[in-house]
Amino acid sequence: MLSRQFDADRASVIQRALKAGNEFLVEVATDAPASERAIGLAKDFGEVYASVGVHPHDAKTVDKSVLARLEELADDARVVAIGEAGLDFYRNLSPPDVQKTVFAQLIALAKRKKLPLIIHIRNAYREALEILERENASDVGGVLHCFAGDAASADRAMQLGFFLGFGGTITYERSPSRQLVSTLPLESVVLETDCPYLTPEPHRGKRNEPAYVRLVLDALAKLLRVPRDMVEEVTTQNARELFHIEQQSGCDRGAR
Repeated sequence: MLSRQFDADRASVIQRALKAGNEFLVEVATDAPASERAIGLAKDFGEVYASVGVHPHDAKTVDKSVLARLEELADDARVVAIGEAGLDFYRNLSPPDVQKTVFAQLIALAKRKKLPLIIHIRNAYREALEILERENASDVGGVLHCFAGDAASADRAMQLGFFLGFGGTITYERSPSRQLVSTLPLESVVLETDCPYLTPEPHRGKRNEPAYVRLVLDALAKLLRVPRDMVEEVTTQNARELFHIEQQSGCDRGAR
């Protein structure tokens, strides 16, 4: 919700999310300044938590001072994860070798702080999973968000103890994610929004927001042919487990 698209109604967006049933939201950062803003938002709204990290697109900006700042920010009580972190070989806005180095550094940070990872991967599942395995990321676990890998990648991730995140794409009729998610154990799935992107049907093409995660929940229940309440209960518990949020603080459907 740090996007400029929310500047005019950010508070209203959060209130709509809570009214829709979300009990907490995670604001996921993409660089050091965004990490600071995410923490600020979390301090302004008691139902919002933050992550700190650097998106692979911005890996080339990471130096010792950035890492030191993330180290400090990760100690804030409102921070529940390290991320985004990962690899994006689709656009290669940062050199692949630099992305790999920074990814390993952020995994190390997560392990030092005992925080889960929020992983971004695009066109790099083999390489990213190799790094997660080599760096023993299973020590802290996390989520491969907006998962778009194949069944073999999903299996490797689950063996490492990672959750797989799914959002609006599972509402798209032609999305390969629909078939994949229907074959996965529900205990390994968390639901997300990735707002303002990947808006679910029937709002596709418009700004996404956390309240729409209920549409992702509806879609998953239909794909699995199981009661909606069961999907809600299990994915809620998964989100709590992922971010180490106590039940009384809650988490409905992993909105982010």
